[in-house]
Amino acid sequence: MDGDGLFRADGVTKVYPNGVRANDAISLHVALGEVYGLLGPNGAGKTTLVKQVIGLLKPTSGRITLGARDLVADPAGARQLCSYLPQAQVPIDSFRAREAIVLCGRVRGGGRAEVERRADELIEALDLGQWRDKRGIGLSGGVKRLVGFAMVTVCPGRLVILDEPTNDVDPLRRRLLWEQVRRLGDRGVAVLLVTHNVLEAEKAVDRLAVIDNGRLVAEGTPSAMKAHDRGYLRLQLMIAPGRGAPALPPFAHRSTLVGRNLMTVIARQDAAVGISWAEAAIAAGAAEEYALSATSLEDAYIELTGVNSSDDGADGDGDGGGYGGSSSDGGGPDDLEG
Repeated sequence: MDGDGLFRADGVTKVYPNGVRANDAISLHVALGEVYGLLGPNGAGKTTLVKQVIGLLKPTSGRITLGARDLVADPAGARQLCSYLPQAQVPIDSFRAREAIVLCGRVRGGGRAEVERRADELIEALDLGQWRDKRGIGLSGGVKRLVGFAMVTVCPGRLVILDEPTNDVDPLRRRLLWEQVRRLGDRGVAVLLVTHNVLEAEKAVDRLAVIDNGRLVAEGTPSAMKAHDRGYLRLQLMIAPGRGAPALPPFAHRSTLVGRNLMTVIARQDAAVGISWAEAAIAAGAAEEYALSATSLEDAYIELTGVNSSDDGADGDGDGGGYGGSSSDGGGPDDLEG
């Protein structure tokens, strides 16, 4: 854990001149071969932390290191050692898809033959063959996103940072992308995955942290994060249009309402009465359908943050920091990430 590939953030705090505390004493580490998820609602401080890692913002206090390298003291070195996929689309309008991927690999120092082999491998793995020779200006947002991912990972740095990598990507290719994220870890790359998509991230990460209001509020493996809900079930009720949510039963431990979707957590022994309550709501015309399932990481996330990730879109913080390059501080709290 103390080798050259270990990434560490120790007590990282970012306070803007107006007093906004975007990060508050955040400490975490990511080892080589580990996929580490950084979860949290809009405005939690995730993107602010990432920008400090790659040298686009300077922490007010704390240390950020990759092996023996101090990334705060050497921001140019940080951008050499880290590969970064920002939320903003990569600027490839004038490039063909494969051309952009190969060019990025060459810029990062990869040999031509290896970069071209890896580019073709990624194009096939992400099902991008039909667009390989299309210019970026004619590509959809989802395809551009996948091309950007391939640009970042064709010749990855020691730490790969992916900020909402599945934005705009269709469900089939999202699955393919998650497989490639997992394979990065299997190849020995340290991956820092920033996302609000809790349900999908749960399948790809080794460990994760939840950040809320600038503070790290929980950290561990997906199984450990769900341990609190062992012995409980998730009961979802789809409320009928134009109807209010029915009164919660006394056996509901907690609940959240997103649009017309009411989600409650109940004890396993209350499953039968929970089903009866849901069916009664349907019979009364207050609901259309229900589902009973095992609790998930999403339920732990809701309890920690009070936010349902399906109702919390990507952080649109307008970082616009360009693909893998530098930008000015901009002088304002991008996080308010939102």
